[in-house]
Amino acid sequence: MKKEISVIGHKNPDTDSICSSIAYANLKNIITSSNVYFPKRIGELNSETLFVLNYFKAGEPILIDNVRTQVKDINIRKVELVKPEISLKKAWEIMKSSGITTLAVSHNNRTLDGIIAVDDIAHSFMDIYDNDILSQARTPYRNMVEVLDGEILVGDIEDSVYNGNVHIGAMNPDLMESYIHAKDVVIVGNRYEAQLCAIEMGAQCIVVTGGVPVASSIKKLAEAQNCAIVVSPHDTYTVARLINQSIPIRQFMKSNELVTFNINDYLDDVREVMVKKRFRNFPVVDDKNNMIGMLSRASLINCPRKQVILVDHNERSQAVDGLEEAEILEIIDHHRIGDIETVGPVYFRNQPLGCTATIVRNMYMENNVEISKKMAGLLCSAILSDTLAFKSPTCTEADREAAESLAEIAGLDMDEFSMIMFRASSNLMDKSAEEIFY
Repeated sequence: MKKEISVIGHKNPDTDSICSSIAYANLKNIITSSNVYFPKRIGELNSETLFVLNYFKAGEPILIDNVRTQVKDINIRKVELVKPEISLKKAWEIMKSSGITTLAVSHNNRTLDGIIAVDDIAHSFMDIYDNDILSQARTPYRNMVEVLDGEILVGDIEDSVYNGNVHIGAMNPDLMESYIHAKDVVIVGNRYEAQLCAIEMGAQCIVVTGGVPVASSIKKLAEAQNCAIVVSPHDTYTVARLINQSIPIRQFMKSNELVTFNINDYLDDVREVMVKKRFRNFPVVDDKNNMIGMLSRASLINCPRKQVILVDHNERSQAVDGLEEAEILEIIDHHRIGDIETVGPVYFRNQPLGCTATIVRNMYMENNVEISKKMAGLLCSAILSDTLAFKSPTCTEADREAAESLAEIAGLDMDEFSMIMFRASSNLMDKSAEEIFY
């Protein structure tokens, strides 16, 4: 994937800061194919800058307030969303084949309903002793057939177990009558009398083990009594051991007080939460609770930082908040050298000119990139603004030459346009007293 790199001007942005960011991001996108560059701003636009952007039909840079690392900036493991109705066995098989320990559960394959982990499955096997657990969980017959490698001979595979307990019909029919009740699930072998007794006692389902044929009279009686018949090729012991694995995972998944992270959460906040929780994986969702993926503790080790290019400034006091967490790639500026420090070497271009836009224009020329009419208009406006139409003592002959060439491309009369632009910046009709003061 291409990396997103932000090209950012200074706080309280002026026309040079904004137009140079837009033009430099455009240049980088033309000469670099491995990354995507976006102009960003860290403040509201003034009247002059808004006029220039509207005049040349250029969009406003994205407004940001910091460049701290967020969850979306790091490696989020994509996960397969599973339905809450799948069996514990199916969930375990998915975990085993994928080499993961946690599954995200969603009824619509989008929004997060809950999560189930390996320890939840272990709990279901080790701590559940109730023989009515299948009915508590409303276990679908489909799950039983899948887990037992069987087939359903009588009944609707879409139905579910409700009420009743699970019993093994291992004793003689006289004794079975004393403990089998209506709506029970009875596991039986190829004993005709035991099958008959279970159906007559009102069992809602019998599971016939050993893969033996079921008598047609038993089938007819089961249909008449609304008793489902499931046949499994496994022996009775194996069926009794496997049948609880058919319980749907919604019975054991965690759905309340889930610890989730939003894709826009900051990593510092995420770390604080992870320290207090024992979980190994945490779901990541968007603002609509749609599942994005899973975040592990290991993902926070050596996580990538946001990458930025600073334009028209090189002092920390003027830079975006959270800059210490970001990776500075380049600095393009025309001011004095300030106090920003970088971890590694960066491309630093600082020239004693009247405007950063002059430097950006020169970089277009150096890279043999044709300047479009829109980009020329933006860069020319920035030079006129920063040099006060060449009246500023910081203005150089290079600024004047750059502005003239850009004005020719953009089709501008610089004297006329600068008057209109400065008039827009001095219009206080729509300003409050506070806005004028500041």
